[in-house]
Amino acid sequence: MRLTVERKPVKVLPDTKRVIARFFFNGDERAIELIKKILVLDKEEIFSLISPLLQDFSKRHRNITRKLLRNCERVKRYIVAAGFDYDALDENAKLLIGSYFTHEYSIESAAFFNPSIVPDPDQTNLEEGQLRVIISFRAVGEGHVSSVVFRRAIIDRNSNITVIPAGNYIDEAEKVHNLVYHKRLFLAKAREAEIDEKFLQIVTTQLEDRFDYDQLKNVVIDARSEIDDPETLRDLNLILALSDSYRRITFSKDTDISDRVIFPISDFESKGIEDARFVKYFDENGKATYYATYTAYDGVHIMPKLLRTTDFYEFKTSPLNGAGAKNKNLALFPRKINGKYAMLSRIDGWNNYLMYSDNINEWDDPIKIQAPEYPWEFVQIGNCGSPIETDCGWLIITHSVGSMRRYSIGASLLDLNDPSIEIGRLKDPLIIPNPDEREGYVPNVVYSCGSIIHNDDLIIPYGLSDHSSGFAAVKLQTLLDRLKSGG
Repeated sequence: MRLTVERKPVKVLPDTKRVIARFFFNGDERAIELIKKILVLDKEEIFSLISPLLQDFSKRHRNITRKLLRNCERVKRYIVAAGFDYDALDENAKLLIGSYFTHEYSIESAAFFNPSIVPDPDQTNLEEGQLRVIISFRAVGEGHVSSVVFRRAIIDRNSNITVIPAGNYIDEAEKVHNLVYHKRLFLAKAREAEIDEKFLQIVTTQLEDRFDYDQLKNVVIDARSEIDDPETLRDLNLILALSDSYRRITFSKDTDISDRVIFPISDFESKGIEDARFVKYFDENGKATYYATYTAYDGVHIMPKLLRTTDFYEFKTSPLNGAGAKNKNLALFPRKINGKYAMLSRIDGWNNYLMYSDNINEWDDPIKIQAPEYPWEFVQIGNCGSPIETDCGWLIITHSVGSMRRYSIGASLLDLNDPSIEIGRLKDPLIIPNPDEREGYVPNVVYSCGSIIHNDDLIIPYGLSDHSSGFAAVKLQTLLDRLKSGG
């Protein structure tokens, strides 16, 4: 007999009207040609073009002038190459140039799914029994490019969920390169990206054990100017892309959580940022940090990465290294186990694995702990987010794939001190697609990237065939009792 799962009467839909003003570029020669055409216009013509444009788009974007000026600055070297003095240009000219290198992008226009949920750092001004949460989603726009977006919600004492409406504007973060890289970790990830070993040796002999992005960039650019071989040039470009995997991104303090979008920045992320699994992690001193494992994809390579924040305004990213940091589905435990970081993974695309590490960015020696067992999970089993600690063990919400590629959500219970020991697993899924949840961008899929416990209920946000997201609740103790009895 299946457990009673309550589908909550709330659905989070994509907002296809929310757009960001993104940098647009289509080649060096075209950029120089375009800039020349703009800057031969006299000041009156430039003003007559930029004035109505600002009036139109200022209603759609927060501080559109700042975005246009920033995009103009990004093509400064092409302005110089076109024969003009960048510093001598007046603001209107810079704004107009920036507008020609800007386009609107609707980040939620194609799909909206794979939610993850964590407590909001701000729990002020709530009624008794309420919990404020932050929910992340994978949003897909034009060209099937994925980004991470957020919504805020409140769960009341009866586990009813109210999702706060999204704001009218949306902003990308500013990109800030980390100042220092560690050569050993950097080279380990470069080798995993299959960059030619001989070339790595040539480049890295010019760098110290700790180096900054500008030093690396200068070495790579100098080497690139002397090389014609396409494969070696590819390696050079991958080196720069890999260096961009370490970064710090910040959002303005006047943005709402729903205004902030983490959009692909580096070449390694060019096809999207997928399936962020957020967890509130506590260190040995009780200090909380929010981590998220996610997958960066460039159309060829899959790079597992780690995102960390304390306030959801500033985020730091870094790649995950090692034999266990492969494929997708990495999920960090919310605390150390026996003095070590612990992580779930699915390195072979089929089974669940467990890993331990002294370094949160390095993961080796994965141990298989779960394989498909029941018909509804014969194709694959994976996690639906980070493990949840209970008095009875680690509660693992799982996703499984069965016949006709139908996804289901299940649950397992692992030992607190040794998570390689499975205490119990549900024989039947918790959630399968309802008739009204089967149709969408990808049919017959229910999928989650993280759940939460509140007032003795397990709250599971889940994507519905990739077109929207809903919520389900199940009594925690009833679920644990079933798992302890063998499912």
